[in-house]
Amino acid sequence: MNVFYWLTKMTLGMTLKIVFRPRAYGVKNVPRRGAVILASNHLSFSDHFFGPLPVPRKVVFLAKSEYFTGRGLKGLISRVFFTGVGQIPIDRGGGAASEQAIRTGLRVLAAGNVLGIYPEGTRSPDGRLYRGKTGVARLAIESGAPVVPCAMIDTFQFQPPGMLRPNMRFRPGVRFGEPLDFSRYHGREADGPLLRTITDEIMQAIAKLSGQEYVNIDARRAKAELASGHDSASGHDSASEDGPV
Repeated sequence: MNVFYWLTKMTLGMTLKIVFRPRAYGVKNVPRRGAVILASNHLSFSDHFFGPLPVPRKVVFLAKSEYFTGRGLKGLISRVFFTGVGQIPIDRGGGAASEQAIRTGLRVLAAGNVLGIYPEGTRSPDGRLYRGKTGVARLAIESGAPVVPCAMIDTFQFQPPGMLRPNMRFRPGVRFGEPLDFSRYHGREADGPLLRTITDEIMQAIAKLSGQEYVNIDARRAKAELASGHDSASGHDSASEDGPV
């Protein structure tokens, strides 16, 4: 799988660079060795490509299980591709499934790898930044790994949700911030208030990098409300989350 990852990155990556001319800022902020958590906003399907592209290390993302369970030729291609580029399927249903995702992420970090995670838990429905789930904080506390905030730039306009053809008027980009160190909490009991404080700090760092408007509600709830024609995302709500990841 490592061979396939680097082969794909070399071939597909070169094509993406030539055709779309993606921008990258702050790559030097990603440590060259040791466990690292890349915590990114999520605006588009294209984030899976343009986020890891400039990083000179293999990035393992926790990907939704739907990418691995499709049927027919399309499902086979999706499963082979996402497996080959190091993505790990997770069930986003909450509860025991979320706990399993955390354990999987910790194994990736324990091996000294780079773990990519989208703290919002899903793509933004409207380009704004939504409240992060606390799984990223648990991963940081229990692994002791630094968190590098990561902001995808213009990918929402480049490939809006539901659109296959990219909008060539926009250049996709990614910006990496300085690592956030939460090692002082390593070994400490991760209660709810601490997890929320750390998660909010990470989300604020992402918002500063991306320039997005921050909305303090769960992104999946916002999606459902937008689909039903009701948008409460302009306000702030402290409703409980679906799970830690």
